[in-house]
Amino acid sequence: MAYLASSSAADEIDVGQRLREFRNDRGLSIRALAEMSGLNFNTLSLIENGKTSPSVSTLQQLAQALRIPVAAFFATGQPPVKVVCQQAGRRPQVAFDHGVLEDLGAGMPVPDVKPLLVTLEPGTDSGPDSIVHTGLEFVYCLAGVLRYVIEEQTYCLEPGDSLFFEAHLPHRWENVERVPVYSLLVLCPSDQNDQAAERHFATM
Repeated sequence: MAYLASSSAADEIDVGQRLREFRNDRGLSIRALAEMSGLNFNTLSLIENGKTSPSVSTLQQLAQALRIPVAAFFATGQPPVKVVCQQAGRRPQVAFDHGVLEDLGAGMPVPDVKPLLVTLEPGTDSGPDSIVHTGLEFVYCLAGVLRYVIEEQTYCLEPGDSLFFEAHLPHRWENVERVPVYSLLVLCPSDQNDQAAERHFATM
């Protein structure tokens, strides 16, 4: 899965530089960090030198190895952000095998709330295994028909329909229609280390 920052965000934030700063602050070589994170030495070198953009899963591995929140890679040192206004087409995006995620909350330092605009291609699903994570989950269908199964109870969401549930309940999603589904997904994990988005989109 590739992380595609908006042009304005790319101009302001150098993730590779932030990674180098965190690594140097801890007195780690690139090779040592590669071993700690389970990532390839060459991959880390390319990221630090701005030759490639890290995926979300890569950032998660680095954050765990460095014991920092993923959001720290995008911190600018500017005063705390209190309002975020995003223009359509200029949000940070994440492409995965079956669609696209757009981060509606990028720039707002609120680690326990993750609002996402989700595009799901026709005939796709979250996989054979149910999803379980901490906190709460809110889903609002914008277009298409989004099917959610929660504790084996099926909910077919049409435009304007929503779900709000405890995310520890086993759940999964699917788009059984022949057109894309567009939905608003808000993840509210109670544990900052809970990789709720990755659980939903395991193919990222």
